Amino acid sequence: MTASQIRSLLINLLRVGVSGALLAWVLSQTGLDRLGLALRGADLRPYAGALLIGLAGIGVRAWRWKVLLDAVGARLPFGRLVYLYFVGTFFNAFLPTGFGGDVVRVLEIGAGASSAQAAGTTVVERLTGFIVLFALALAALPFSQGLLPPALNGLVALGGAGVLLGSLLLFEGRWLRRLTAGLGRWRLTRAFTLDGTGWLAQTYAVITAAGRAALARALAIALLFNGIMVAAGVLIAAALHIPASAPVLLVFITVATVTLLLPISISGLGVREGVYVALFAQIGVGDAPAVAFSLAYYSMDLAAGLAGGLLYLLNGLRRLRGRG
Repeated sequence: MTASQIRSLLINLLRVGVSGALLAWVLSQTGLDRLGLALRGADLRPYAGALLIGLAGIGVRAWRWKVLLDAVGARLPFGRLVYLYFVGTFFNAFLPTGFGGDVVRVLEIGAGASSAQAAGTTVVERLTGFIVLFALALAALPFSQGLLPPALNGLVALGGAGVLLGSLLLFEGRWLRRLTAGLGRWRLTRAFTLDGTGWLAQTYAVITAAGRAALARALAIALLFNGIMVAAGVLIAAALHIPASAPVLLVFITVATVTLLLPISISGLGVREGVYVALFAQIGVGDAPAVAFSLAYYSMDLAAGLAGGLLYLLNGLRRLRGRG
């Protein structure tokens, strides 16, 4: 193994350890008996509705990706993109990194798009989700007074402003190209220039080529997706008999999702539960229902990931039969 592979392995093992330790601590504070009681008392009908909404959200995200691919001249059927998004969700859910599924989507893109188009639009598609997420977090701050600690409000405001400004710098294009122009003078850094014919330059050209209209549509679809996920949260809260309104859940889900962007655990396990316990405590909801909400919300990703794994397996078997 190379030094970078060993370092990556150690980091992933550390993240597994952090997830396990945090989850064990949260469960020990909550009590498995109380958590089991909260889960057993859940109404499965609204929970089933939340799972269906979560699966529908995969189609919405695939639609967002198609808008960007169409804008740069790639031509792939919508069904293919839905399949790739399900498969990507599988790898995101079961790999030690939340971005492994994005790599799989790029590698499996197939005919109809170049690797640069796939990579560039995947970056933009991810970024539009982050932009809307942080924009919602900033919009929710005035309504989160008394629900969130002042320090957390400050971190959300700082992170949101940083993401929005960084995205503006990225999409504008000219500033970054000027900043990296000098890298071409040195052989070791020539591959990192954003002008030229290298793969990174081609990918960045795709990022800036999508156009404002496609970017605006992608942002609108990202806003729709976030609304869908809040609706799923409302159904999960109803299933667990948690008295939380949609505006409160918008604040909680947005803030929790933002904190999960920190790469310190596996799929946010442990961190997510601790964050929701702290958030729901602000409206008088106990630890057990809060952890149950967190696990039920995470189960939407697991359900989509399992569906993606099954689709990936079936497609692999079909390919083997075709070669036989």
